[in-house]
Amino acid sequence: MNKYNFICKACIALGRDIGQIMFQKNAVSGYLMLIGIFFNSWTLAVLAIIGCTAGTATAYMAGYDRKEIKDGLYGFNGALSGIAAGIFLSGHIAVLMAAMLTSVLSTFITGLINRQTRIPGLTAPFIFTVWAMLAVCRWCFPEILSTGNNHTDITEDISWLKVLSFGIGQVMFQGNNLVTGLMFLGAIAINSRINAFYAVIGALLPIPLMLMLGAENISINEGLFGYNGVLCAIAIGEKSPKSFGWSIFAVCLSTLLQLWGMHQGITTLTAPFVLSVWATILLRRLLPGISFGNLEKQ
Repeated sequence: MNKYNFICKACIALGRDIGQIMFQKNAVSGYLMLIGIFFNSWTLAVLAIIGCTAGTATAYMAGYDRKEIKDGLYGFNGALSGIAAGIFLSGHIAVLMAAMLTSVLSTFITGLINRQTRIPGLTAPFIFTVWAMLAVCRWCFPEILSTGNNHTDITEDISWLKVLSFGIGQVMFQGNNLVTGLMFLGAIAINSRINAFYAVIGALLPIPLMLMLGAENISINEGLFGYNGVLCAIAIGEKSPKSFGWSIFAVCLSTLLQLWGMHQGITTLTAPFVLSVWATILLRRLLPGISFGNLEKQ
C-alpha cells in the first residue's frame, strides 16, 4: 500500500509540475500538456519528464518545503530546462546530461529565490540555468550546439490560428504544431476558463503591436511574440477590470522586450515575461488595492 501511495503521489506531482508552467496546479491539465508535447515530439516529452523528476527529487533531498513541492513549484523549471536541452543541444548523451544538470541547478536557484517573499521566482531559475548552459557550451563545447532551423519564407500572410496555437505552444518550445498549442489551451481551460481567456488575449494581442513595429510575419506566425504575453496574461489576469488593464500592460511590455531582445541577438527565453511581471508587481506596490491571484501560486 505504501508503494502504491508513493506512485500515486509521484504521478500527481508530475502532472502538477507540468501544469505549473502555465500556472495550472492541476495534474489533469499537466498531463494533457505533456500529451501535447508527445504529440509534437516524444523526445522533448521524455526530456520534460526527466527534468521535472530531477528537479523535484532534488527538492526532496534538499529538504525544501513539502507543500511547495506537492504544489509543483519545484518541478516546472526543471521540466522547461529539460526541454530546452533538447532544443539547443545535439547528441544524446550531451542532451541527457544537460537536462539533468540544468534541472538540478534550477531547483537550487528556486530554493534561493523562495527564501524571500518580495517577488515570485516564476521561470527565472529556468532562464538562468539555460543561459549558463548555453554560455558554457559556446565557450567549451560549441560542437554540441544545435544549428537550428533557418526560415526563408518571410512574406507569408498572418494566420490568426497559427499565432494563437503557436504562441501558446512556444511557452514549452512547441511552436510548430497546431494541435499541440490547442491542446495546451484546452488543458488550461479544464482548470480555469478565465486563465484560458487570458491565454488567448496574451497570444493575440501582440499581433497589431508587432505589425505596427514592422516585425516579420513569419516570426509573428511562429508565436515568438506571443508566448511571453500568454504567461503574463495568465499570471496577472483576473475577473476585475483593473486586473484586465494591468494584464494588457504586462503583455505589451513583454512584447516590446521580446522584440528588443531579438534585435540584440539575445536568446530571450521567458525573460520578457519575468521582467514584465516584476515591473507590474512594483507598480502594484506603488498603487495598492490591486491583486493578481496567480502570482500567489509561484
